[in-house]
Order: sequence, then structure tokens, then C-alpha cells
Amino acid sequence: MIPAQLPLRLTLDADALVANWRWLAGQGGAPAGAAVKADGYGLGASDVARRLAKAGCRDFFVATWAEADQLDLPEGAALSVLHGVREEDMAAALGSPARPVLNSAAMVARWKQAAPDRPCDVMVDTGMNRLGLTVEEARSGLLEGLAIDLLLSHLACADEPGHPLTELQRAAFAELAASVPARRYSLANSAGACLGPAYGFDLTRPGLALYGGIPHPAALGHIRPVAGIEAQVLQVRTVQPGESVGYGATFVAERPTRIAILNLGYADGYLRAFAGKGSARSGDAACPLVGRVSMDLIAVDVGSVAVGEGDWLSIDYRLDEASGLTGLSQYELLTGLGSRYQRLWTE
Repeated sequence: MIPAQLPLRLTLDADALVANWRWLAGQGGAPAGAAVKADGYGLGASDVARRLAKAGCRDFFVATWAEADQLDLPEGAALSVLHGVREEDMAAALGSPARPVLNSAAMVARWKQAAPDRPCDVMVDTGMNRLGLTVEEARSGLLEGLAIDLLLSHLACADEPGHPLTELQRAAFAELAASVPARRYSLANSAGACLGPAYGFDLTRPGLALYGGIPHPAALGHIRPVAGIEAQVLQVRTVQPGESVGYGATFVAERPTRIAILNLGYADGYLRAFAGKGSARSGDAACPLVGRVSMDLIAVDVGSVAVGEGDWLSIDYRLDEASGLTGLSQYELLTGLGSRYQRLWTE
């Protein structure tokens, strides 16, 4: 059977991905790993990991053991599973080369019983109140006997410049690193890496910024977009004055208007929040979105631009700008991209 040609594609810039990783390593003053959970933030975890490993990245992070099983890592790369080991995960964890990130006293006990000599990672909560041991638990002797490769914590507010919790977490983690033995220590996410070497410790763990997101003002002008959306024109039609476009008839033409219908919608992660705000481009010509976003389709005003059925338009989707337009987080905009894209890497 001849495979179908998809009318929707992501163009992915490998050079930008690697350049972002290198900038983050330099800014954080420590080697940079890579968070490739959620299928590489929607771009393809194995494709991302292969390119970053070739550039020198050696530490990768996923959320679950199912993600670990699906990830094809090159030789010499290490993988950590951030959500740790539930009882149901033990068989998968013991059969995998990946390290669990132990987040609770129960996980610590479980790992000590099953694999006391095997390296693991440990998460300690320093103020986010999400996953992790308390600082008191980490200092209590609970971790004695573990072969801890990476002791880590996670910053809650590093993307909010000047937030007092960020420095409190850094100070708490530095004090913890002085009292809890581990091979390496890691605190900074993408935004934390932007704060400089004081937050770098032995390893940073960027995610969003690798893929073109701007997690902190310090990244502006340095982080390059990685993913671009291109959608194919399914039909071009002329809407007469007084006629409407799309559900709810929210757009009514005031003049004869050439409308291109594109194969893109909220099922592809292009959400309804773009209505009245989004745009596509044919070359340098902007084509504003008209009407609502449907599940699989959008309509754009192409005016006098030479656009016809079968042509491809690029979608304005720079993450920081799209976030400002819609109120959606850059994380939502990126990880929400669905499975109906053809993913095309440029090297």
C-alpha cells in the first residue's frame, strides 16, 4: 500500500536545536542534559535525542517507563525516568538501563530492596511541593546505602524574574548538596539555566528552550525557533459581501474576499484561542485567520496573493509570540501538536 501524503507538516531545524542546547550549556556554566519527555515536547524524542547526542549531550530525561521503552538512545547516553518507580513499574525498571528518579520514601524503600547497588537518581523538593522527598527526609539517613548518581530538585518560579522563591530554592539546594552525597547535583531547568552558573551545579536539565521556547528574558536573541508549521490549501473560495465563514458565522465579509481553507485545526494543537489573532503566510505576505478554528480546518484571508489549491502556507507559530497572542503557555503550544504532522528535519 502506498503511504498517504500528509497535508500538514512540521519543519524542524536541527541546527537550531543544537545551537539552543549549546547556548544553554554555556549560560548555565555546566553541561546540559535534555528533557525529551512528551515525545521530545512533540517533536519526536528519538529524533531529538539522536541529534543532541551527536552534538555531545549525554543525559536525557523522560517522564515514564513507557516513554523510556520507546526512546532509542545512542550508545554512551544515559536516561533518567522522572516519575520514579511505582510498584507497577518495578519489572520495567529492573529490565531497563534507565535510572529511576526516586521521589518518595516508599520509592526509596522499594529500590533499596530490589536493586540496592544499582545507580539511581533522587529528587528533593526545595519549595515547589510537587514531586520529591522533603529536605528533612533527605537528611535523615533515609538515602544511606543508595548509589545516587544525580541528586536533583526543580525550580518553581525561575521563569518569573526576581521571584524570591528562586533564590531560596538555590540556597536550600546548595546546602543540601553539601550534606547529601551524590555523584552529581542538578537544579536548573531551561529558565534556571538562563540565570547563570550559580544555578548550574553539575548539570542543567533544559526542556522548553531546546525547542525554541523563551523561558526567561535572558534567552531573547539567543534561543532560535526549532519547529515551524506548514499547512496545505484544500480549497480557495470567494466569499461575497454579507456572507459568513465558519461555525457561528463570527466573520462576515465586507467585500469580496478570497479565502483559503487550510488543513489545520484544534485536533492538531492549533487551538481555538487563535481565532481573530492567528495568521498564515505565503512568502512574506500575511494572511489573517478569519472565523473560528475548527477541529481539522482553518480559513485565512489570502487577498490578492497568488494562492491556489495544493499550495502550502506557513503558520505564524513562534512560541513566545503565539503565547502572547493567545494566553496559552509555550509548553501547551508545543506539546499539544498532534500526530497528524509529517515531521521534516533540516540539518
